[in-house]
Amino acid sequence: MMDGPHLPRSCELSLPCCADGGSLSSTKAPQVSGVRVQLEMHALWQQFDQLGTEMIVTKAGRRMFPTFQVQISGMDPTTEYVLLMDFLIVDDKRYRYAFHSSSWLVTGRADVVAPSRMHFHPDSPACGAQWMKQTVSFDTLKLTNNLLDDNGHMILNSMHRYQPRFHVVYVDPAPNSHLNAHRNFCSFSFPETRFMAVTAYQNHRITQLKIASNPFAKGFRTSDPQDPEGYSGPMAVCCPPEGRAELLSIKPGDQRSWSSKTSTRQEDPALDVDGILAPASFLTGPSYWDCPGSSEERGSLS
Repeated sequence: MMDGPHLPRSCELSLPCCADGGSLSSTKAPQVSGVRVQLEMHALWQQFDQLGTEMIVTKAGRRMFPTFQVQISGMDPTTEYVLLMDFLIVDDKRYRYAFHSSSWLVTGRADVVAPSRMHFHPDSPACGAQWMKQTVSFDTLKLTNNLLDDNGHMILNSMHRYQPRFHVVYVDPAPNSHLNAHRNFCSFSFPETRFMAVTAYQNHRITQLKIASNPFAKGFRTSDPQDPEGYSGPMAVCCPPEGRAELLSIKPGDQRSWSSKTSTRQEDPALDVDGILAPASFLTGPSYWDCPGSSEERGSLS
């Protein structure tokens, strides 16, 4: 549990979402009523959304790509705020990918909802001026399917759809701040950031787009100087059980061939950001709160 102000247990209550870039109703405290949030890399998120975004979940925890980043305005510059995220299951269905039709099909009812958690931005709390002067990035957030995880990662069920949700909480210094807990926060969600949690990418176009757009995946791109058309395409990746990352070239007219060399990596935590490279080294997770209650108890998606 991170050190910092004692926030109201409002995370256990319904957190209504605001429209993209919209302002809040007058029922909110003035410190949050004018807050506006803009999703960064919006065009890239839309590209993934059109294909059906997939995010890798692992026992050890895997970072998201695209990374959830926002630009915030409308805060009180001198007031302290805490920023956090959670993930709501979109529906009560479990899915599987049909390769013959390149689409997701419903296979039954959703599994039991995983324990609800919230991920605090590591810079929290901070004054509004600090939050607004630069892009706020949740690049340390990791997704896991380990129900017994004790590293603070976000626990998700594979083959289920999720909606990331972003919250701004005003740190009210008043001794009776808990009485106004429902007024001291605002929440935002962006439909284009919805994704399917998977343990391995199902749609090969998602794999290709992640490699093409992730700066940390440049080692998995290839360019053949003998190709008259100057072909430069992505490389699909196989991660065998022993943890090596091997390249599988995919070029027009070529047969698939496994690389005989084991990929080498620097010990850089950012290299696992898109779920394509070899499993990440163990990292201590960020601080979090466990909030009891199911997603339905904490509020449904609009």
